[in-house]
Amino acid sequence: MPDPPETERREVVEEMHGEEIRDPYRWLEDDTEEVREWVERQNEYADRFLENDARERLEPRFEARAEVPEYGVVHARGDKYFQRVEDAGDDRAKLVVRSSPDADPTVIADPNEWDDGESLDWFHPSPDGSLVAYGVAEGGRENYDVTVLDVETGEPVDVLPDCGRIGPVGMAWTDSGFYYATTGSADEGGQLDQEIRYHELDTETGDDPVLVEDVGERVWSHLEITDDTLVVAFHEGWTRSEVFRWERDGEGRGDGELVRLVADADASFRPRVSDGTVYLVTDYDAPRSRVVACDADATGTDPDDLREVVPETEATLMDCTLAGDSLVVHRQRDAHSSLSVYDRSGDHRHDVALPEYAAIAREDFRANPDAPEFFVRAQSFDRPPWVARADTETGETTVVTERESETDRALPDLVVEQQFFESADGTEVPAFVVHREGVERDGDNPTVLYGYGGFRNNLTPQYDRFRTPFLEDGGIYVQANLRGGQEYGERWHREGMRENKQNVFDDFFAVAEGLIEREYTRPERLTAMGRSNGGLLVGAAVSQRPDLFGAVSCAVPLLDMLRFHRFLLGESWTVEYGSPDDPEDFAYLREYSPYHNVERGTEYPAVLFETAAGDTRVHPGHARKMTARMQAANASENPILLRTETDAGHKTGRPTSMVVAEELDRWGFLYDRLGVLK
Repeated sequence: MPDPPETERREVVEEMHGEEIRDPYRWLEDDTEEVREWVERQNEYADRFLENDARERLEPRFEARAEVPEYGVVHARGDKYFQRVEDAGDDRAKLVVRSSPDADPTVIADPNEWDDGESLDWFHPSPDGSLVAYGVAEGGRENYDVTVLDVETGEPVDVLPDCGRIGPVGMAWTDSGFYYATTGSADEGGQLDQEIRYHELDTETGDDPVLVEDVGERVWSHLEITDDTLVVAFHEGWTRSEVFRWERDGEGRGDGELVRLVADADASFRPRVSDGTVYLVTDYDAPRSRVVACDADATGTDPDDLREVVPETEATLMDCTLAGDSLVVHRQRDAHSSLSVYDRSGDHRHDVALPEYAAIAREDFRANPDAPEFFVRAQSFDRPPWVARADTETGETTVVTERESETDRALPDLVVEQQFFESADGTEVPAFVVHREGVERDGDNPTVLYGYGGFRNNLTPQYDRFRTPFLEDGGIYVQANLRGGQEYGERWHREGMRENKQNVFDDFFAVAEGLIEREYTRPERLTAMGRSNGGLLVGAAVSQRPDLFGAVSCAVPLLDMLRFHRFLLGESWTVEYGSPDDPEDFAYLREYSPYHNVERGTEYPAVLFETAAGDTRVHPGHARKMTARMQAANASENPILLRTETDAGHKTGRPTSMVVAEELDRWGFLYDRLGVLK
């Protein structure tokens, strides 16, 4: 086994709440030429393991799976239907428009023809569909320029440069412009410096009036507009929000003040507005959420006085949307989706049929506010994503776009089961177990266990075109629904956050041990896989239970939980994790922080860390420092690898060619370590 590159220890010792904390690799947090050279050496070292026979054999199969179209959900506005589409052979998704759901598309913005490697990550049409705004970013950095396009002519009307972390939920159109929430750039450390402004079309952005300058600890803003009333929800983390309306007191859009619409409460509220009414998806007095409402001109409404429209049920209410005169509700029961249609007063009309174990992401649920129709992008473990139109009057659904490729049709019959595993405190934790028909429980199957467990993020059935070779080759894929998500409402989330974070790790271990006990696999053939907050999960798994896994795939992770709040968006995550500056929070963060629990002389499993130099959410220093510390401490012959993408961000903006290369790194590594093709 080749030795990893030498990494110099430069001891930094600081006292935190009476304890000495040693950080010998803090210098790897910096963006210097010295660090870039270290990253290059690590990439070269990783190549020695990742360029293996398994990768070579997977490459043609992955390239074939890349040559398929991908369709985003349809947005209907006015008499137009907008959609992001990536045709087979494209490297990036383009924006198209249709005159009806089944009409031929017209391309109105195509990043594949741009020169600078930019991506079009989101779009937001005006209410009549005559204009569309879209976000353009380079290298997945999520610092956006906003282009406003005339849909009929295809010509730009306006360009707003350097808008930071803007997105479609932070925009609201008027007849002559739009309100928008904008931040500073990641390069200048201003991602949390949020403002709300108003832009009049055909004016200089430097003249845009600022409505709100300082939003304090609020993480992001949700803007909606009805009858010229702007409704703003400020979200403080993932458990609490405040709802206001903008009351104008002059001629200009910037003249006025925020007036509290709903009285302050320790709960989450997400608005949907129409015809002077504000509908709110809330977990106030309803852990699995419900829909309540008030008038848009209300002031300081007590949450107890909000009108209940759709009550709480045993299924978790994820979202609602307004389609014509109907209210469409998306729920999840045991982490898969159901849809129901109500009238505006909350009387149930009918349910919309979905296949078993189908799932809809929150961003893949869009309605036509002016017609009795809505659109979803659904998927399951054994069916690629399809986009469907649903009629709110009849309940009928029609598939609008669905890919039909040879590689998808060649997928073998799959067994999909939802099983439950008992965690350390007795909690029953669900997990989806997916494998090819005929796979035997002989205790020796290569198995991948994927988890997340945080930020109310539910892990629902998803089709992954690059996972299918693993299933074809007899692998077992397991997706665990750990606490910290919202699968069973806000209580499930809170049992996996802050001082309860160890529950998430214990849930993960319970599923892993259960898979072994049920003779699906054994530790040497079991992989822990996670990314972002899921990277923290598998980082904790490898530091707490290195005996339980034969390999670990850890992407864009948080790993130093005593300094995460000092970088990029980290400060905003103290609501979810707690703050290292608080002595009580420090105690439990120190207890599980993966970086601080690496122990010299431990026999660790093989680990592939993945990060991106352009990540504007999770600082790449986490993966760098953890790699260095584990390479120095590891007493086994298993490699500890770091792969860094130099022209990528946390998640968005990756061209298909880069996605294929990353997936080959990941799955080639796992195939090799688990002996899938041997």
